[in-house]
Amino acid sequence: MKTVALHDRPREKFERLGPGALGDNELLAIVIGHGRANASALDLANAMLAAGGLRALVRARHGELLRVPGIGPVRAAQVLAAIELGRRSVARADEDRPQMHSPRSVAEYLLPQFGSRSVEQFGVLLLDTKHRVLRASVLSVGTLDASIVHPREVFREATAAGAAALVLFHNHPSGDPEPSDDDVRLTDRMAAAGVLMGIQVLDHVILADVRYYSFREQRRC
Repeated sequence: MKTVALHDRPREKFERLGPGALGDNELLAIVIGHGRANASALDLANAMLAAGGLRALVRARHGELLRVPGIGPVRAAQVLAAIELGRRSVARADEDRPQMHSPRSVAEYLLPQFGSRSVEQFGVLLLDTKHRVLRASVLSVGTLDASIVHPREVFREATAAGAAALVLFHNHPSGDPEPSDDDVRLTDRMAAAGVLMGIQVLDHVILADVRYYSFREQRRC
């Protein structure tokens, strides 16, 4: 960090001005901690952000970070751990068990934690009789474009939690929340199973970065 003035180095700047005054690369440099031969922590941070900025970094996997010169398993783990803490801090709002009033409230609850995942995940948001959150459970982790789940897994999870209702959810790593034909068939299948089980399937919400698609909003659920 010899080429950066002392008062402009990320840690010193953080202490003087607080985290809000730092750029994405400077905050990331602090997480990385220190550089390597011929590359400062800020240089490494810039290299990690070069592929697509913070948005791409949030979706990155451990193996992808290891391709950045100077980033080994420990530094990659540090960065991903910091990102996961950020997700959890946003997902766990002031209320431990917020009430889901609408598809939008469901999306706002789920997007911070699941919306920008790099691999498709399918899960259920389990609710009590007043539609308060019991928990969100991931049931299937698929490839970038496919995730398979059986109704028995969904309703086993719901029954174990004592859920009165549930919302299906999954993410689209492509960033496009529009449902596929498979998504439509899966929704119909789960809704029919819910009738038999006596557990209402309120919605199926597809998450994509900061956007979402709700089958209920579109009157398809």
